[in-house]
Amino acid sequence: MLTAVIFDMDGVLIDSEPFWQRAQMAVFSELGHFHTEEDCNSTIGVRIDQLVAHWYRIRPWSSPSQQEVVQRILDQVIALILQEGQPKAGVLEALDLIEAQGLKVGLATSSPFTMVEAVLGKLGIQDRFMAVHSAEVERFGKPHPDVYIHAAEKLGVEPVHCLAIEDSFTGLLAAKAASMTALIVPDPALVGDPRLAIADHQLRSLADLNVGMLAGWVK
Repeated sequence: MLTAVIFDMDGVLIDSEPFWQRAQMAVFSELGHFHTEEDCNSTIGVRIDQLVAHWYRIRPWSSPSQQEVVQRILDQVIALILQEGQPKAGVLEALDLIEAQGLKVGLATSSPFTMVEAVLGKLGIQDRFMAVHSAEVERFGKPHPDVYIHAAEKLGVEPVHCLAIEDSFTGLLAAKAASMTALIVPDPALVGDPRLAIADHQLRSLADLNVGMLAGWVK
């Protein structure tokens, strides 16, 4: 029986993946590396320090440090969120439906807490989550399950009683590894990806979520 719903943030609550793309392309361009949309899509859902370390291994640069590159990307993404961020279709209605079912609501994201604060503040939904957890404080980011496991702990529920809502294959792997029921609302770049078949449920948009559907999953 499901007793809690845990949302991913980027690409689920807010359409921030284009912001991540723009920031990565700009910053890596400054380093002399041509970073493509395909490059960005290949790391959707990966924690930013791990993402930068990944590209450093493939095409290293002399300076600045990896941590500075991480911060430059984060700064640009946060600025774009504050300027242009909008909730994804159906997010506010989905929160209403979930709360009406008496379910606990949490957040488990690869993004750091500074970005979580920016997103929730921009969308005006800071008070909709009973627990917020970031992989920033975990040894490993998604697809490792710890961020989901510890979000469930903060909610006071067992992972097996949680529904995780994800948009990326990386996040989907993390949710399944945590023994959660997984709903994938795929990023446009992943629509039709056969790997998403491991999800328990799939929707084109959270706007398609309805009370009958959610009630059926809770039972």
